[in-house]
Amino acid sequence: MPAIQLLLLACLVWGLGARTAQLRKANDRSGRCQYTFSVASPNESSCPEQGQAMSAIQDLQRDSSAQRADLESTKARLRSLEGLVHQLTLDEAAGPSATQEGLQRELGALRREREQLESQNRELEASYSNLLRDKSALEEEKRRLREENEDLARRLDSSSQEVARLRRGQCPQARSTPQGVPSGSREVSKWNVETVNFQELKSELTEVPASRILKESPSGHPRSEEGDPGCGELVWVGEPLTLRRAETITGKYGVWMRDPKPAYPYTQETTWRIDTVGTDIRQVFEYDLSSQFLQGYPSKVHVLPRPLESTGAVVYRGSLYFQGAESRTVIRYELNTETVKAEKEIPGAGYHGQFPYSWGGYTDIDLAVDETGLWVIYSTQEAKGAIVLSKLNPESLELERTWETNIRKQSVANAFIICGHLYTVSSYSAPDATINFAYDTGTRRSRALTVPFKNRYKYSSMVDYNPLEKKLFAWDNFNMVTYDLRLSKM
Repeated sequence: MPAIQLLLLACLVWGLGARTAQLRKANDRSGRCQYTFSVASPNESSCPEQGQAMSAIQDLQRDSSAQRADLESTKARLRSLEGLVHQLTLDEAAGPSATQEGLQRELGALRREREQLESQNRELEASYSNLLRDKSALEEEKRRLREENEDLARRLDSSSQEVARLRRGQCPQARSTPQGVPSGSREVSKWNVETVNFQELKSELTEVPASRILKESPSGHPRSEEGDPGCGELVWVGEPLTLRRAETITGKYGVWMRDPKPAYPYTQETTWRIDTVGTDIRQVFEYDLSSQFLQGYPSKVHVLPRPLESTGAVVYRGSLYFQGAESRTVIRYELNTETVKAEKEIPGAGYHGQFPYSWGGYTDIDLAVDETGLWVIYSTQEAKGAIVLSKLNPESLELERTWETNIRKQSVANAFIICGHLYTVSSYSAPDATINFAYDTGTRRSRALTVPFKNRYKYSSMVDYNPLEKKLFAWDNFNMVTYDLRLSKM
């Protein structure tokens, strides 16, 4: 309030300007004291008339009203200034804390944005690294495929040269030819067997009439007598009879078997089957009855302790005999007890693509059974790719006796043994193939044959002889088939 009074006093002084004021004190007629305040007019030299006095009074009133309005305006401006000063004072008191909080919020937002950017950058770097790894893997796969292609091209070129040489009948002479073996049959072409990557190479050698390079043995003509249920020489193979078809791609090729000398609890009707497409082949399907086999309902599934390789397995006297994967080891697995009873390496035998049959499939070691017992069909570097036969002890797997033939293993599609005679199939894919060679272990002589053999489904990956049923069992492009046989009398 003192400030307002001072302002009013100032305004009054400003409003009066330079006017002269006089204060008089006197008693009125009734004796009371009166104070008279006189102000000289700045514009009038003499007092006006009564009307003029009224006009002057009105002017003074108007000036007074104007001064009051100015005073009110000044008071309003002062109140506004006081409010502004108060607000500024409050802002100064609270300013540092609010500013700090705002800065903290801004800093937190910037940190979050930086973390998001860093996370995005890490994701981009990881994606880039993955792309680089994928690119390296693709380049490596491309390089491997190119090497495989080059290797296949070399092998095909070598096959073509071998075919041309065989057709010309110019077989090189071996350095030492055993007695009874035709000259020119021991030497074989040098195949690149170190990097065999494609086991289904369909070599044209399966179609070459190898009779041009082999001499017939003196006993090369089968006798005409027929129908003897005992041993004899093969003279006829019937049409294939299809029993059933594999359900999945793993059954494109495989092996199926019955035991020619079944041991309890198995019978001559018990059947075993193995699908051999894959890298870890261990399952053996067992069917107690022929009807179960035909319908595809196994009574048991064996899981072998070691994976097998190729389609060369057989069942004999209650045991499954097979070649261990990527090895030259033959394994005897007793089916009833589900245990491995014996293992034996075949000395020098090629394996895993060194000396397969012409259709491939890692068929380097092929087991067989005939009337005389258990056999193994293979080849070695010493034999230069020619078929080698060994008689095996069915208990210990020891080699009892060995024969070296003059038939190149990679030039035939399959082989089986009947009554001590080795027979070979000319082609796995030609519909009208032949049983083209026979080798007699008794005389150590071979001879050419032309017994018709039908590949109905054009991909025979397994052909075995069952001496109990006197039939050939075969696996032809998913299909399990049998062939009736006719043998001549010995």
